[in-house]
Amino acid sequence: MTITPVILSGGSGTRLWPLSTADRPKQFLPLVSDRTMIQETLLRLEGLETAAPVVSCGGAHAGLVARQIGEVSEKRPTIIVEPVAKNTAPAIAAACLAAVRADRDAVVVVLPSDHVIRDAEAFRKAVAVAARQAEKGFLVTFGIVPAFPATGYGYVKASGPEEGGARILEKFVEKPDAARAREYVASGEYCWNSGMFVFRAGTFLDELARLDGDMCGLVRESFRNAVADGDFLKLDPESFSRIKGNSIDYAVMEKTRLGKIVSLDAGWDDIGSWDALYGISRKDADGNAFRTPAVAHEAKNCYVNARKPVALVGVENLVVVESDGYILIADRDHAQDVKVVAEKYKNIKN
Repeated sequence: MTITPVILSGGSGTRLWPLSTADRPKQFLPLVSDRTMIQETLLRLEGLETAAPVVSCGGAHAGLVARQIGEVSEKRPTIIVEPVAKNTAPAIAAACLAAVRADRDAVVVVLPSDHVIRDAEAFRKAVAVAARQAEKGFLVTFGIVPAFPATGYGYVKASGPEEGGARILEKFVEKPDAARAREYVASGEYCWNSGMFVFRAGTFLDELARLDGDMCGLVRESFRNAVADGDFLKLDPESFSRIKGNSIDYAVMEKTRLGKIVSLDAGWDDIGSWDALYGISRKDADGNAFRTPAVAHEAKNCYVNARKPVALVGVENLVVVESDGYILIADRDHAQDVKVVAEKYKNIKN
């Protein structure tokens, strides 16, 4: 079976400021390996039979997508350029139209471009299981086996017996408080919501048309009137701008009766903060994770990523990041608040 990778490359990644910026968000950065995150997203599919990838992005990042995908793939991608961000459902619908144009029975795997998956082999096995379910007409999401009762993730609930490696998708739930998260994990019925999907492109388009005909119609119109420019397909701005944006979860997956869940235990992380990146980084005996050269004395559990030399003395639990003249010093426990100062600096710059 041939699978078409659909890579979503929107978003600004402001929680990883100052390294991640609007001009060069986190998916275009080598945060975990020598490859950028969007490159790793495509490379972890190696070993599966895949068609040329379809990548959805905004105009500001189209050139970056072309260069970085071109460095790791011999297959020429279709780069869908959205004139305005309208969330994931329209982006995926446009990508599905491109996949169907190449293969009317195309099975797609929809992947955000900024996730980390440390066990690529386990991931590929799960994709293969999901693809077999997709061939049967199901819309499959991956449920991440929870490592702890997280309050920063949404959850999905499975029900019924496992058949063919998948269970029925019963419902999505929003980010819970700590007590509810503990209940979810203890029950064994809930997984973290991964934001990754596998389905026939045509099945998804049919469900979107049934559940939100206006959106589907406008995406089709924008695709039909798109301008092709080499590997770029620039969606028609007039029709696309009239779409009422929505996520794939709200528009389709929470309403469909075709949903299935495949459990995934592969070292997944969406790298939503510097603390999350610290958590998956290699550490020294004092718990320090230095992405770039640094020296430390009586310093523990710190993360450093800087182009200039950094010395830490008598401190704990810090994030120190330097990029393009900006320096971030934050307590790891407040790493989620970095987006606040990023916005403040943006306002000062403007």
